[in-house]
Amino acid sequence: MKEPDNSTIKNINVINDNPVMPPQPQPSNNGILLPMVMVGILLVTSAVLIPVVLSRGKDSKKINFISTNNTDSASDIPITPEKIDKYIDLHIHLDGAITLDIAKKLAEIQNITLPTNDDAELEKLLSVPDDCKSLDEFLKCFDFPSSLMQTKEGLSESVRLVADNIQSQGVIYAELRYAPQNHKLKGMTQEESIQAALDGLKKTSLKANLILCFMRGDGNEAENEETLELAKKYLTKDGGVVGLDLAGAEGLYPTSKYKDLFGKAKEYGIPFTIHAGEAAGADSVKDALDFGAVRIVHGERSGEDKDVINTLKNKGIALEMSPTSSRLTHAIEDMTKYPFMEYLHNGIKVTLGTDDMGIERTTIAKEFEYMEKNYGLTYEEKKTLLLNSVDAAFTTDEVKKDLRNKLGF
Repeated sequence: MKEPDNSTIKNINVINDNPVMPPQPQPSNNGILLPMVMVGILLVTSAVLIPVVLSRGKDSKKINFISTNNTDSASDIPITPEKIDKYIDLHIHLDGAITLDIAKKLAEIQNITLPTNDDAELEKLLSVPDDCKSLDEFLKCFDFPSSLMQTKEGLSESVRLVADNIQSQGVIYAELRYAPQNHKLKGMTQEESIQAALDGLKKTSLKANLILCFMRGDGNEAENEETLELAKKYLTKDGGVVGLDLAGAEGLYPTSKYKDLFGKAKEYGIPFTIHAGEAAGADSVKDALDFGAVRIVHGERSGEDKDVINTLKNKGIALEMSPTSSRLTHAIEDMTKYPFMEYLHNGIKVTLGTDDMGIERTTIAKEFEYMEKNYGLTYEEKKTLLLNSVDAAFTTDEVKKDLRNKLGF
């Protein structure tokens, strides 16, 4: 995606006003004191332009956007002195979080021959470049990592390796999500896949939970029903399956189609989040809210309907927003209009996550940095986002209390 041209948003005039001291009188050779000459020097006022990257509304005309893949160009932009080094990520798709190192390990333990031994070529199969041209280009990157997660061992290890990876990046709590129906190519059942994923959770020291995804589409109604019943069977308050989600092509398969499915989920007492307002409008978000969703994934287009915005705000419904994802999938074509800060300042419970960190070549720390450099996200706002994530997490009050203590806010 072509980024906006560089532009100064805010000018600060700096005036240097240090007067020069007058010369002191010196005696001549004949002892006669020369007259003192007072010299006043008028200093030229200089206007120094300091680039300040802020996005506070419609008044900002242009923003110099910096990608999460390469931040070297932003070295001259000041970062807040307060440092965040602990994170919570509620939005991680397991098959989108497979990095090069993880892919190679998964192939090795399953004796799978990689399509190439060239790391650069493997990277192209796993991730998109920063100038990703289309959603189709983005979606193709799920094929290779998904092929490494079609056995119990592969799925279990993928959960462990992804969890260990994000833990090394400062994540102290995460919710990993995947669609069990997408892991049956080698004979594994949905239930076996859930058991394998739960086994992977036991092998990591990261505090993490699982969200099972329904998939939008035609002809997979039975698979979605099976996922629902398995979610009911394995549902727990913490340490396992804690919720449901709906993923897939929102623009082709409207949220309204899944009313009955989520009606049953609500009846079963299963909390759920729904991808909505990303490839479709605010009506999709409204449907999700009517179903009883307690979180909305992305939800960028919620602002098209004031009633939807008011519902999100008044009911404390969290938005799981991921700027790099929105940029690379072209859900938002013009990132100067990305409504993240508007929603946050309007009192909506916004959270920040990675979505598909392997495909996007990002980390949760990079997402926070991106929002700071491109939108002026402050230290206090970072704290708000993390505390919003704690509040919105599908876990127990006891775990939430512990997470707040670990964050230290």
